[in-house]
This record gives sequence, structure tokens and C-alpha cells, in this order.
Amino acid sequence: MFVIMAYDINVERVTKVLHIGRRYLNWVQNSLLEGELTKAQFARLKADLCKIIDVEQDSVVFYVLRQEQYLERQILGLDKGGQTMMI
Repeated sequence: MFVIMAYDINVERVTKVLHIGRRYLNWVQNSLLEGELTKAQFARLKADLCKIIDVEQDSVVFYVLRQEQYLERQILGLDKGGQTMMI
């Protein structure tokens, strides 16, 4: 599945959330990551994030598509992210 993750996190936790997200997804731009995940990887990502975020202050939104081919990506302005994932 292709997953897009957008987040709005308190400054105290934002770096930790970014590091967790980058374990699974590619950084696109500030507060936005995307990439292909298995169901198991997606479940682990959500479990890892639940250990960090404060549900009273923070927000993480996932957009899930069956495959990336169903996504049309349009960018206005600078394309900040890359399509590569470092392993």
C-alpha cells in the first residue's frame, strides 16, 4: 500500500516523530512523508508513533492508497523531497 503521512506535533516531540516516520517512509517536505508499506510495517509505524505522541496535543493523518499508481502528485513551487529512501 502507498501511505502519505502528515503530522502536526508539539515542538518537544516533532524530531522523534520525524525519525520514526523516516524509518518507514520517505521525507517529502516539512511534516510530510510518503512511501510503500506492507500492512505489518504500517501497523508498526502507527504503534511506534503512539508511544511518542500526545493525543491531546498532536495530530498524525494517514492517507492510504492501494498502490502508488493511483496517486497523481502535483507540486507548486519547490520540490523539497526526494524519491529515494536511505537504508
